[in-house]
Amino acid sequence: MKKLSARRRHPLAALVVLLLALACTGGLYAVFAPADKAKADETAQSLAIDEGKKLFAVGCASCHGRGGEGSSDGPSLVGVGAAAVDFQVGTGRMPAQQPGAQVPRKKVIYTQAQIDQLAAYISSLGAGPSVPTEAQYGPDGADIAKGGELFRDNCTQCHNFTGKGGALTHGKFAPSLEGVSPKHIYEAMQTGPQNMPSFPDTTLSEQNKKDIIAYLNAVNGDDTVSPGGLELGGLGPVSEGLFAWIFGLGALIAVAVWVAARTAKAKKS
Repeated sequence: MKKLSARRRHPLAALVVLLLALACTGGLYAVFAPADKAKADETAQSLAIDEGKKLFAVGCASCHGRGGEGSSDGPSLVGVGAAAVDFQVGTGRMPAQQPGAQVPRKKVIYTQAQIDQLAAYISSLGAGPSVPTEAQYGPDGADIAKGGELFRDNCTQCHNFTGKGGALTHGKFAPSLEGVSPKHIYEAMQTGPQNMPSFPDTTLSEQNKKDIIAYLNAVNGDDTVSPGGLELGGLGPVSEGLFAWIFGLGALIAVAVWVAARTAKAKKS
């Protein structure tokens, strides 16, 4: 009986063995799980690139070349990055309906998942700006006053000081920024679509872009009230020029008639 008692295990021994087993399992998970996750992410990216290549061959290759190298009908897409694809396709500008001075915004024909696949394929052709995250273009931490200052310095020449757009030369135009999603505005600043210059982080920092977007949301938001009523200055240079011609020229004609009438009357007397 004494020998059997001596061989009996301590009551906590089973608990210690269980804890050691769990620790070993956790250690093995820590070793293998990241590798498995990385492999899964790599596989998903490869599938996205393959699907994007198929979509590109059907909807884009006729203008941009089978490998995105460009042609006489479309520029090279090597190195434009995912942000350019997300902007152009996500706003309906691409695929273009027909060539022209400028491709207008139109109804989007691809789903966001398909746009992401196209972006993955184009990104595989060469490094370029990536699609921004909500933290980059969201309102948190934005300075609206600073954004207005930056917008007036860099953007009003084409887009008007409230982003209503305006006419350019040779049939081109700066589109209205009203109703454009913050993500697409950020991507436009990153990539410089069509006639617009690009503003990389070395020119306008990530915070600068966030501030500009916050300013546009403030001046064009549903809660914005204009004390000017008609908002003549917010309707663009065409309306301002028309106003100047109609009322300015009309006032000059009225003054000329008045002077002529006064002169004729003075001669008669």
